[in-house]
Amino acid sequence: MDPLELLAHPARLRVVHALRGGRTLTTSQLCDRLPDVSKATVYRHVDLLCDGGVLEVAGERRVRGAVERHYRLREDRAVIDAGMLESLTLDDYRRSFGIAMAALLAEFDAYLGRDHADPAADLVGYRQHALWLSRDELLELIGELRRAIVPRLANTATPQRTQYLLSPIHFPIEAAD
Repeated sequence: MDPLELLAHPARLRVVHALRGGRTLTTSQLCDRLPDVSKATVYRHVDLLCDGGVLEVAGERRVRGAVERHYRLREDRAVIDAGMLESLTLDDYRRSFGIAMAALLAEFDAYLGRDHADPAADLVGYRQHALWLSRDELLELIGELRRAIVPRLANTATPQRTQYLLSPIHFPIEAAD
């Protein structure tokens, strides 16, 4: 299964999000992170991600006669490269965007469902800005965003850090004259 097909499912995308930052989690811990997804579905998607090489077993231990596996994300396999993006059709883009939005909505709903959710204290934000940009200005903005975001992708989970989902989205809403 190619990376786009493998990652093009809201539940699998959420599993990938949960394992970012060098985390290792069991399937049971992943189920706790995705309370709105059935356990059977989480297990099925973890198996698919393992078979596709996106996840790997980081360790195993015996728990009451069963084997408990800890999974780790293979960051190099959880990417859609530029060549793949160039080969997408408009329908592929439409479908992928819908999947990304479904995952985003599910993650936000799961956040709001937590006992101690506090959007104001957690600095939750979802602003939209309509900008007039030339292609060069857009490329400059994308570069600035990447320079701000990429170094933080290497952050690992610590007791002082909270995992945030950041979803920059940009597309033209009006054609240039």
